[in-house]
Amino acid sequence: MNNNLIFRLDGISLIIYLALVCIGLINIYSTGYSEELIVLWNLENPIGKQFWFFVVSLCLLPLVLFIKPNFFDHLSYPFYGISILSLIGLFVFGQTISGATSWYLLGGFSLQPAEFTKITTILVVALTLSNIQSDIKSRQTLLKLILFISLPIVLIILQPDAGSALVFLGLFFVLLREGLDLRIFYLGLGMISIFIFTLLFDPLWVSICCLVLILISYGIIKNNQQRTSKTPFIALMGLCVLFSYSVNFIFHSVFEQRHRDRFNIILGLETDKRGIGYNINQSKIAIGSGGFSGKGFLNGTQTKGGFVPEQHTDYIFTTISEEWGFLGSSSVVLLFTALICRVLIRAERHSTTFPRVYSYGFASMLFVHFFVNIGMTLGLVPTVGIPLPFVSYGGSSLLAFSLMFFIYLNFDANRLS
Repeated sequence: MNNNLIFRLDGISLIIYLALVCIGLINIYSTGYSEELIVLWNLENPIGKQFWFFVVSLCLLPLVLFIKPNFFDHLSYPFYGISILSLIGLFVFGQTISGATSWYLLGGFSLQPAEFTKITTILVVALTLSNIQSDIKSRQTLLKLILFISLPIVLIILQPDAGSALVFLGLFFVLLREGLDLRIFYLGLGMISIFIFTLLFDPLWVSICCLVLILISYGIIKNNQQRTSKTPFIALMGLCVLFSYSVNFIFHSVFEQRHRDRFNIILGLETDKRGIGYNINQSKIAIGSGGFSGKGFLNGTQTKGGFVPEQHTDYIFTTISEEWGFLGSSSVVLLFTALICRVLIRAERHSTTFPRVYSYGFASMLFVHFFVNIGMTLGLVPTVGIPLPFVSYGGSSLLAFSLMFFIYLNFDANRLS
């Protein structure tokens, strides 16, 4: 290891990381504050547990930094295998909390293996892409990558924890960067659009619109290319029609009632401010009440009154918005944006595939968490139980994202280019 490692550390990203964690600690303290004295290091309350997980994370920082980068290369597959086994083990030894069997209870702490599986999945995708001799578009490589990403998704959905499973789809952004056929991306985007429109309109009309769009596309492409096979377009037509008529079955048979309710509220099909829509409604009230500069630290009425459920975890952004206002909430958004952009920019400076893909994977995971969490507090996306990285209460999330970030620092400091 080069002795100048510390001088090559991405100091700006490290400062942003520390700022986000401190913002999280301050606002977790606020959500649990009472007239009684709360000791920061007391493990009996959320702020105490979060503080000690942060201390543990900082203790791991030098250890991760001074590990040789090829350590992660050599052990990616074993780490991934262990993480998959830990997900399977939940069905035997796991504890059910809030309807999901997603945790192991160890003493007074709970550990969520799905959080650490995010790291190992990014590592194994990075290793696979760095080892391929052919193009990513080859069937064998693509199937292998899809298997690595899909396996944890399936195991996590079975817990059931749709929110944690959703973030793994962010890795497809990485595959697009590495040369994945854009048609696959457009197909996925189209399926999502069909799913949403079928919930809003009659499947027949959705199918007709899809067929018209596909025929128009075929005509445009045929005019630009003399040789255009009708077969893929016919197959695409059949797939779209089949999927549009399958949406209702998937929606009512695969999704749980709480997920269906949240989709219906987001799409405006239902209005329920006291039942399933209570969280979103109270979240909007808390965010709006903060105004420009906020009500001040410990002065949030929605926060003090406990009107927003799960405010120290999934809805921590509402506390930030209420007590620190637009200035505070926009600062958090800017910090996340700066960190994601910086990771992506520095990822492009790598001359080798493994660290570049890992950095893109970390940025993608961070973006999906950030986008969905803040989106659900604003009522723009359904509530799926995704924490805000580094900020929300949750020891497993803080520790896993810290490790993910430290590995990125390691790769960046040891850049060959």
